Amino acid sequence: MDDTPCFPAWRGWFRPRAGRCAAVRACTLSQLEAWFAPCLPAGLFPKAKAKLNSRERIYTARRTFACLLWQCLQPGASGREVVRQLQALFQLAGGPRISEADGAYFRARARLPEAALAQALGATAAAAQRTAAPGRALQGRPVKVIDGSTVALSDTPRNRAEYPALQSPPPNFPLLRLVVLFSLASGAVLALAQGSLRHSELALGATLFAGLAKGDIVIGDRGFGSYVVVALLQGVGVDFVGRTTRRLDGRRRTRRLGPGDWLMSWTKPQQASLWLPLAQWAGLPAEVVVRVVRGRVTTRGFRVRQVTVITTLLDPALYPAEAVLQAYLRRWRLEMCLDDLKTTLGLEMLRGRTPAAVRQEAYARLIAHNLVRWTMASAARAHAVELERVSFKGTLDAVRHFSHAMSQARSRRRRDALWAELLRTLATDLVPARPGRREPRALKRKKNKYRRLNRPRHLFRDYPKRHARRARSRRRTLGLK
Repeated sequence: MDDTPCFPAWRGWFRPRAGRCAAVRACTLSQLEAWFAPCLPAGLFPKAKAKLNSRERIYTARRTFACLLWQCLQPGASGREVVRQLQALFQLAGGPRISEADGAYFRARARLPEAALAQALGATAAAAQRTAAPGRALQGRPVKVIDGSTVALSDTPRNRAEYPALQSPPPNFPLLRLVVLFSLASGAVLALAQGSLRHSELALGATLFAGLAKGDIVIGDRGFGSYVVVALLQGVGVDFVGRTTRRLDGRRRTRRLGPGDWLMSWTKPQQASLWLPLAQWAGLPAEVVVRVVRGRVTTRGFRVRQVTVITTLLDPALYPAEAVLQAYLRRWRLEMCLDDLKTTLGLEMLRGRTPAAVRQEAYARLIAHNLVRWTMASAARAHAVELERVSFKGTLDAVRHFSHAMSQARSRRRRDALWAELLRTLATDLVPARPGRREPRALKRKKNKYRRLNRPRHLFRDYPKRHARRARSRRRTLGLK
């Protein structure tokens, strides 16, 4: 403002306002941006040189991302709650007044680039990987698990057009298909692919193969145990362990390695894949040699007793059959990670009213999941406890409450003491060791008695209560009005 001699009278008016905005250092009341600063890149949301977000106002890109992260760590929190905490924060710091409406916040959210959110997802996953203890199974090679799921969306015309519920009878909600790549060591989400039910899990999963490194091992369920997936992974130097729906014909056995352990020649199907481009299909090898491992599982809690696994780890000396089976059975731990995402972090239903908002919210919740996993890995590493016994829900609750205390600490030494106390609390409040615990896929709560809203509200006919219908029928029988 000192370089504007044409407006000398306005200098004093602008300078105090700029100072008041700069005085608001925290983006959220709990200062989550300072809490998770080691996991996120410093230049994640740079200031734009022109147009959108070029002026440092209330809803800057960095502050909006911090508010979105706070909202994901508070399952069920609305945009109104975000605005209320910003109002309290600016009032406390002597900043300008903020409108009570949440429209400005959601418009600022819509301006967050999806590429930056994908970069934040990768950065938080890398931080959790560095903190967690490396795996010892399968010669210590990096093991990653691929899995898919569906998420219900808000019932809006734009969501229905982009994500129709093709396999659900009405009344239904739009469905988003997610395919995620987990780390078996840390439980963090490494990569994400999103699409509608028109996209198969195999097609979405194949888009994640480019992010794999040579020497990785991918574990998948029977949906990914196909010739195309095995051939594509072998092409990038990645091994596969999983089950398959293909019939394992004994006539294709080429060599016996041990009891329930043999090599098999897997020939290329005659019919081309429906989701793979023809040029890429033509480049696949005509034959793939896989190893078949069959064993009986005696551990309680699993849905199958007799497990047959195919793998491209062909050396029985380096990778014994028992080690291959145990590595596949650890895939169930990642099923629990999906349960944490859906049940604890609220990924079961996303509230975005547009496809862009839906994709943004999915990224944000996975970033929040990775940050919680990083905190769990920090506690396990600092106090030498098993990472699998650190509670995800307990860590989420502790992060929420300890972050409030950290925001009130006036010195770095006091904040470090609070962080150390948080890690100690998580390491002492462990989940009991329950190796025989069963996790059936069933619902315990009984459904309520009310009907489903299967048409628009103004067309829905709400029938009277049961006792009212009985009284009306009795009066009709007696000839009374």
